[in-house]
Amino acid sequence: YRKHEWDKHGTCAATLEVLNSQKKYFGKALELYQHIDLNGHLLKAGIKPSSSYYKMTAIKEALKGFYGVTPKIQCLPPEEGEKAQTIGQIEICFTRELELVNCVEPEGESNPIQAHFKFGTSELSVCNDSLPTYYPSELQ
Repeated sequence: YRKHEWDKHGTCAATLEVLNSQKKYFGKALELYQHIDLNGHLLKAGIKPSSSYYKMTAIKEALKGFYGVTPKIQCLPPEEGEKAQTIGQIEICFTRELELVNCVEPEGESNPIQAHFKFGTSELSVCNDSLPTYYPSELQ
């Protein structure tokens, strides 16, 4: 898994001195993960992994309030007979200087560096703001 991530993402990041080895790349990823503290910030906003449903707009507003930037949140659509979508992936984006930035693709520029916090990997799509949202407890 580590080799796959390095081959796919790390070799691109390796043009930066701060990320130019596997040790630096994964070390910086862990450092950013702890600094971002996604679950901790959501918990402070009263949003915790549970069987309760949340409004997607509340989750987005909480994250934007903490980070000052817009994350990219993808969901698994409701299963048949269900009414709620499930958060599948939250992306927090950084510039090449590792400053937080909105997760939008600027025209004519390369994609920002993204830190992926994945819950699942199949059938992910942009979350629907009007659907109740389930925040699962398993972070992969």
